[in-house]
Amino acid sequence: MSPSLFADTAVFVLALLVGVEVISKVPVALHTPLMSGANAVHGVVLVGAVLVTAAAEDWWAQALGGLACFFAAANALGGFVVTDRMLEMFRARSVPATGTPGVRGPGEVPR
Repeated sequence: MSPSLFADTAVFVLALLVGVEVISKVPVALHTPLMSGANAVHGVVLVGAVLVTAAAEDWWAQALGGLACFFAAANALGGFVVTDRMLEMFRARSVPATGTPGVRGPGEVPR
């Protein structure tokens, strides 16, 4: 194992351990806002994956870069979906058809 590969692997493992430790200390109520705040990071990862894939010369490197782009895009999209669901909880609900707040009309399903 080359020294640079060993150093890169050590940094990756340490970052993994620190990440797990930090995320495990976050209260449950803050996981969704943390996810929405991380969308910018996912966007940077996607741009990096696209740039590395564009610079790849071998077919296998391009295929691996394409896979990285797919996973980065799926991760960013998932973050936006979770954020949208979180923000949906804070939107005002419409007034029921009966006109009386808090009273549901026939056939209305609670949201």
